[in-house]
Amino acid sequence: MNKVLSSPQGQEEDPHQLWTLVLQTCGERSRTRPGLQTPSQTSPVDGGLQEVLDEHKISLRRRCEFVTEGTAAAGSGTPLNRIYTELYITQGRREEVNTQHEVWQLETTSKMETLSDTPIKCQDIFKPLPGQDTHIRVVVTQGVAGIGKTFSVQKFTLDWAEGLENQHVSLVVLLSFRELNLIKDKRYSLLQLLRVFHPTLQTVTAEKLAVCKVVFIFDGLDESRFLLDFQNNKVVSDVTQTSSVDVLLTNLIKGNLLPSALLWITSRPAAANQIPPTCVDRVTEVRGFTDLQKEEYFRRRSSDEELSSRIISHIKVSRSLHIMCHIPVFCWITATVLEHMLFTDQRGELPKSLTEMYSHFLLVQTLRKKHKYDKRHDRSQQELMETDREVLLKLGRLAFEHLEKGNLMFYQEDLEECGLDVKEASVYSGVCTEIFKTECVLFQRKVYCFVHLSIQEFLAAVYIFHCYTNRNTEVLARVMRRQCDDKKPSLDIFLKTVMSEALQSKNGHLDLFVRFLHGLSLESNQKLLGGLLGSNQRLLGGLLGRTKSRQKDIQRAIKNLKEMNTYTVSPDRSINIFHCLMEMNDLSVTQDIQEFFKSEKRSEKELSEIHCSALAYMLQMSEEVLDELDLKAYNTSADGRQRLIPAVRNCRKARLTHCKTVASALKSNPHLTELDLSENQLQDSGVERLSAGLESPNCGLETLRLRSCKLTESSCASMASALKSNPHLTELDLSENELQDSGVELLSAGLESPNCRLKTLRLRRCRLSESSCASLASALKSNPHLTELDLSENELQDSGVELLSAGLESPNCRLKTLRLRSCGWTESSCASMASALKSNPHLRELDLSENQLQDSGVKLLSAGLESPNCRLKTLRSDCTF
Repeated sequence: MNKVLSSPQGQEEDPHQLWTLVLQTCGERSRTRPGLQTPSQTSPVDGGLQEVLDEHKISLRRRCEFVTEGTAAAGSGTPLNRIYTELYITQGRREEVNTQHEVWQLETTSKMETLSDTPIKCQDIFKPLPGQDTHIRVVVTQGVAGIGKTFSVQKFTLDWAEGLENQHVSLVVLLSFRELNLIKDKRYSLLQLLRVFHPTLQTVTAEKLAVCKVVFIFDGLDESRFLLDFQNNKVVSDVTQTSSVDVLLTNLIKGNLLPSALLWITSRPAAANQIPPTCVDRVTEVRGFTDLQKEEYFRRRSSDEELSSRIISHIKVSRSLHIMCHIPVFCWITATVLEHMLFTDQRGELPKSLTEMYSHFLLVQTLRKKHKYDKRHDRSQQELMETDREVLLKLGRLAFEHLEKGNLMFYQEDLEECGLDVKEASVYSGVCTEIFKTECVLFQRKVYCFVHLSIQEFLAAVYIFHCYTNRNTEVLARVMRRQCDDKKPSLDIFLKTVMSEALQSKNGHLDLFVRFLHGLSLESNQKLLGGLLGSNQRLLGGLLGRTKSRQKDIQRAIKNLKEMNTYTVSPDRSINIFHCLMEMNDLSVTQDIQEFFKSEKRSEKELSEIHCSALAYMLQMSEEVLDELDLKAYNTSADGRQRLIPAVRNCRKARLTHCKTVASALKSNPHLTELDLSENQLQDSGVERLSAGLESPNCGLETLRLRSCKLTESSCASMASALKSNPHLTELDLSENELQDSGVELLSAGLESPNCRLKTLRLRRCRLSESSCASLASALKSNPHLTELDLSENELQDSGVELLSAGLESPNCRLKTLRLRSCGWTESSCASMASALKSNPHLRELDLSENQLQDSGVKLLSAGLESPNCRLKTLRSDCTF
């Protein structure tokens, strides 16, 4: 098969080039690019300062105008204006800290209908949306690794430097945490810091800085090696005061230092929580490729339509690959592998799992190195192979040790600790030009990183598997968190232990690493890394050591995954067990679930815990929205029911038990309209989490049942807050909780909010007294939406009913159904209720059962029933009329 590619064979493509296709997909906005604005067109500063600022603009323009490609020198890459695509803003406070791996976060995002998200240009990052009257000082932009955050801040900076946007801003200061890390242990004033990183500002004084409108951009908070202590760091308010860099940063963010300055901070999601929400005015998110952009990217890469169509079709077959292609860099990795395999007419199946894809990628990059470097004759072929193996393992060691620490950026000393000679790696292995890229920063010192976090995770897994096969007990003891003797543990025990440790991680940072580790246990992938490229069959021989996994060890490892106890692990994290099975090519669970869907007697089929994780994943990612998720309808264990909970993100009605995951679902699933969490020990802390989900603009919940959930008055404060901000909630059941009068008083404040649209409120058996009636009467007077109220089995007594009747008589009251069964009231209350019946034409149903009304009370009530204004249709009482 002879395929024609869009670039000459052997020509290397930098992942940055793929952003060109993003812009081509979205449609490039054409506009003239004038020179820098004159001082009169910018901010009102004196002439001498304006000259300095204009020079600074020229410097920033040179720095941001081009995106550096591969090992190209600065200023010689692709023009940024050709490759930038707009980001999407997400309004509102930061959501709870996401403890999922970024790959799984992508899955959630891919299913989210962004009902409240507004696409904006990065140039408008500090501008309020239409209708908003708020000052935005600190912006945090989140996005997974490789999604385009740095390009966004570069675009903002370039447009300002070229005089195109934000010309009311006098000075833009662009700083990256990878650069700031270089001066981690030194002390500077803010003024000195500006001069160190931007020499064009040497003559700017504190007085001149004070008259400038300044924007600080801090790129890559996740790469920071600082401890940002917002609680204990001392206050610094003078730009000439010397302090440590982390203290300067916290004071800038809190507004103690240069309070008029605007700040833009970018970060991967897991690191963004370092900044207190009270310090953040806006949170934005970079989303990456849409499904259409993925396809367009692959089509534009190649002039061969058949080739691109085969690639697109293959990506759609594998859900894992399709999800990962939201990240532009992964599209580049995928295209690199599949184009090579299809172009060379390589036999065998195309990679479907992530482990297969990354193994092929490593081989392709090593093959490209041979075309580029192996013409040298000063080393034998065998020596070159050994160099490849040694350098990859050193890179793997670096990848693993810093994956544990959460570091994406590495410095010279980090490489030296791993015995890595960067020059040798660059010249002889070739992998550094593609897998490992170099960026020059402050004082020409170099900072190193892998092209993408997933490559770091893959090489880390390769290194650890090599240590396993070569009995490196010191490293094994570290990764298994236990002492290892000289005898190597069996493969199944090794994998089980590492998996257990990864599941205990708080932020899921080892999830993809463990997934790769399970994939590498397969002999097919071991052979792949042993060589699959014809004459280069032994090129990577020995990379994993002498490997030949016994089939019985593989089967035991699969059995361990299926039986793993995860009751203390979040349901979302448990899904990674299912993904590990898929990496091991075990399709039995998937086949079982397919049979489950086909069965007409699903309720009779018993599901194991791993079946529930697989089912939750499939339901969550299904294109069809599930009508109802009722955990009690599934024949499984308590652990199994917990593992099913992630499916709530893609259903309309749910009867569940787990507040944390549900709160996340409320923020991302606009289809969910009914939620029943009754008879679960949610307690106040659970309702607090739940209320945060209810307050999300993406939440469309209409019915919420929290009967018998061990709630107290504290829950009412959270629920009142939700009622004030959620216009969709129309039915709320808080029955059989000890809310007491103080709780109902808090709840009534939410009911009286103009945003509250609640129609039905059930407060049966909540230990209420007459005091609650005063609060509820006030709510009835101001809330015209409430049509059903159940106060049964509360000791309201006569005085309480009198207070409530006053609310019923209000012209704003639209109540249709009132239940007061067993409320401890007597004939004394009947006069008040009769008065309400005479003046309220809306009441249709009244339940007065199990109260001591007696004959005299009945006579009083009958007077109200006979009124021409009374429209009552149903009356329940123990008395005879």
